[in-house]
Amino acid sequence: MLRRVLSCLAALSLVAVVLVVGGGGSAQADGCYTWNRTLSQGASGEDVRQLQIRLSGYPGTGAVLGLDGQFGPATRSALIRFQQAYGLGADGVAGNATYSKIYALQDDDCTPVNFTYAELNNCNSTWAGGNVSAAQAKANALVSMWKLQALRHALGDQSIRVTSGFRSVACNNAVGGASNSRHLYGDAVDLGAGPHSLCRLAQQARNHGFNGILGPGYAGHNDHTHVDHRPSRFWSAPSCGI
Repeated sequence: MLRRVLSCLAALSLVAVVLVVGGGGSAQADGCYTWNRTLSQGASGEDVRQLQIRLSGYPGTGAVLGLDGQFGPATRSALIRFQQAYGLGADGVAGNATYSKIYALQDDDCTPVNFTYAELNNCNSTWAGGNVSAAQAKANALVSMWKLQALRHALGDQSIRVTSGFRSVACNNAVGGASNSRHLYGDAVDLGAGPHSLCRLAQQARNHGFNGILGPGYAGHNDHTHVDHRPSRFWSAPSCGI
């Protein structure tokens, strides 16, 4: 019996060591993704890329944060903006406080707490039939949601109304979408007014990593604001000064 108790205690000690390894990482396991080390400029790896996804809405005005798994100056600056936005120590180092905030902001499927995959896909449940693989379309939508979460926080944590997201070719044709619509890639989201005006959404979106912003004054966009992350910047919402 004593041998069994000692064996159990040893196993528990090993678990404790695994959870705290990495010093600045969080000992709290997360249902989506758990970081196990402190990350700072110069680090690289999948844990950096996962951090970059959560920071993608904080690249600075007109910028887009690369999701390349390399912790460079742009990632450090995005992290500082994130830390400042949530009242954390803004040192550009991802440790316990940063991870705890991220864990609080995400659900077990890695989506931010205020947005869901279903909300960004009124077309089908498989994410198939677009211009990229289903897996890529869904991954693109996840990045969009983290950018929207940053936008939502900057607008006082009031709700943002999503009216359209991913579309297959068939769904896009059915609504008369452009043949090259970014909705076919899963990286476009249409936003409706209330509680924020369409112009307010378009104006604030400039700070949160969207290469594409179309809104009031642009043909076909007087009733919604469209955001996406196309390869190069194109912003047009003339009625909003954009």
